[in-house]
Parts: sequence; structure tokens; C-alpha cells
Amino acid sequence: MLSYRHSYHAGNHADVLKHIVLTLCINALKEKEKPFLYLDTHSGAGRYLLQSEHAEKTGEFLSGINLIWQQSDTPELLNTYLSVLKRYNPYDNLKYYLGSPLIAKQLLREQDKLNLTELHPTDYPLLRQEFSKDKRAKVLREDGFAQLKSKLPPESRRGIILIDPSYEIKDDYHKIPKALVEAYKRFATGVYLIWYPVVSRTQTQKMIDQIVNSGIKRISQFEFSVKPDNNQKGMTASGMIVINPPWKLQEQMQTIMPWLKNILDTEKTGNYLIKELVPE
Repeated sequence: MLSYRHSYHAGNHADVLKHIVLTLCINALKEKEKPFLYLDTHSGAGRYLLQSEHAEKTGEFLSGINLIWQQSDTPELLNTYLSVLKRYNPYDNLKYYLGSPLIAKQLLREQDKLNLTELHPTDYPLLRQEFSKDKRAKVLREDGFAQLKSKLPPESRRGIILIDPSYEIKDDYHKIPKALVEAYKRFATGVYLIWYPVVSRTQTQKMIDQIVNSGIKRISQFEFSVKPDNNQKGMTASGMIVINPPWKLQEQMQTIMPWLKNILDTEKTGNYLIKELVPE
């Protein structure tokens, strides 16, 4: 149940897409002075050593963040994302990749709050250590889906909620639409970011259809693939479902996605999708 370790996959093309969307959304909420909550349901360890046994075994970061790290003409819209990574890699040597919690930690302001949960017995202590001196953060070893009930709505009535399970437990595909409906009832104005992998297109699409048919409004989709859908083992694509996307996000991704495809789709077998699934 808890065998998944993100350290094998840190910095891959799916992380790149997820964290670009995350940084753009955080920046959008920071345009107003009023505080907000960042809630992360499946937080992981926080940071990942790219020279570790796990990362080097798969080498997934080599076809992800490593390719972007080598570029000198990155779009200005990626500046926030890359500047956060450079704080942990100050000598241009790509040593660490940051998970969503540490990216948020660097970007959130003094008045903002973080609520982080992780169940894995190895990753939870690492995450707790990363935030041991951060008074803005609560780090809990609890079920992340349960946090959508207990922590919403936030006192500030503003927030970004990242739902990012491993999907190693197939029930996650069924849990997410139900959890979203419950969370939306409590906090309809929150910005919800749902990451998904494409291993089985049928399974992924069924989940997306359930979200689209849930009655929730303002839903966008951003998907990036490096290979066409197939029946072989492994992830060919990943995407982000965004509920209540900041008004500039779609336009920003129209600039970013073609550039990402050009850099990350090295075999020229992939594609990208930018779509409004449900309007206002």
C-alpha cells in the first residue's frame, strides 16, 4: 500500500508540468495581499537527491528537468519555477529536485499557511524535518483525502489545493472525484490542482469524465505526452486538471506548452493538450 517512493521519479516530465502549473497558480494568488492556504494531500519527502540510488536507477530526471536546466532561452513564464530550484542548486549543478511542498514553501509569504500530509513511514520524517522551523506549516502523517474535509474551507477563504496521489492504489481514481465533490461543497472558490498519469487511458479518462460530470464549474485541462497511448507498461503522458484556474493560466500555458514539447519531446512522438473542460 505504501511502497511508492517519488524519489524514483523526481524531476521527470510529469513533475515539470505539475510544478510549472503550481508556480503559476501560486503567483496568481499572490497578486492580492490577502493570505491563502496551500493544502497538499500527498506531499512526499520534500526534496530529492538526483544522485541517489533511486533517481539514478530510473534516470527519469534526465529526460525531464535536466533538459530544461541546460537551456539558456527558457520562457520568462518559467522564471519563478527555475529560480526556486536554483536556490537549492546554486552552482548550476543540478543536485536536488524539489517536491511541491518545498516549492510552495519558497513562494508563500509570511501571512500564508501550508497544510501538508504524508503517510509513508520513510518520507514523513523527511518532510517534517524540512519544515521543522517553518511556523506557517502543519505537517501531518494522516490521510490526505481526509484533509479535504477537515481543513476546508480555510479561514482566509482563499486557497490552492494540490491533489497528487501516486495512483499506485487503483482506488485513487475513484476517490478523487468523490473527494473533489465534497471539498467543492465546502470551498467552491478554491483553486484545485489534480495531477494525473496516463498509464491506462481508459482508466484516466473515466476519472476525468466523472469530474466533468460532477456539476463543478470552471475546469481546465493541461496534458503533456512523450509517447502515444499504448498498452505497454509505463506512463506515456500526464496532466493537470485545474478547477477555478486563474484567469491568465490558459494563455500562459499556450506559450509554455509548445516550448516544453520542443525541449522534452526528444523523439517527436508526443503532444500536448490545452482544453476548457467545463466553462463558468
